[in-house]
Amino acid sequence: MKISFRSVGKTNEAYVNDGISDFTKRIGRYFPVEWKFYPVPKNSQHLPTEGQKKKEAEMILSTIHPDDFLVVLDENGKQFNSVALAKFLQARANESRKQVIFLIGGAFGVADAVLQRADFTWSLSKLVFPHQLVRLILAEQVYRACTILNNEKYHHE
Repeated sequence: MKISFRSVGKTNEAYVNDGISDFTKRIGRYFPVEWKFYPVPKNSQHLPTEGQKKKEAEMILSTIHPDDFLVVLDENGKQFNSVALAKFLQARANESRKQVIFLIGGAFGVADAVLQRADFTWSLSKLVFPHQLVRLILAEQVYRACTILNNEKYHHE
């Protein structure tokens, strides 16, 4: 199973890049992993919020295959603890999923079309974080889930 992290917006700032790179490399010991960034659509600042989300949705949905398992990060999604996330990943692996995509939407979230395509909607927290930190937290939590599945010492209960 491949893990694909996807995000709308600029690539990582230097202040989080090292952490994201480190956790991504660590995840690579368990699963093939990649990051893909969708650019903010050109001239989208002149569009209303829904128009901007629609343009982003077109880009996102054009890259998602029918057999991909899409997890959209959204403040209204279900929350997990780390052990439950590990079980969630294991369940996808047991289903022989080729690819699990974790999607971080744009500044205004994602369009309804993306939420409708999602196989699961996940909330990291009730708190709001900058996209850069969400990427880092996401990578760390997926790595933590991998270590839980392999009974390694990284996670303490």
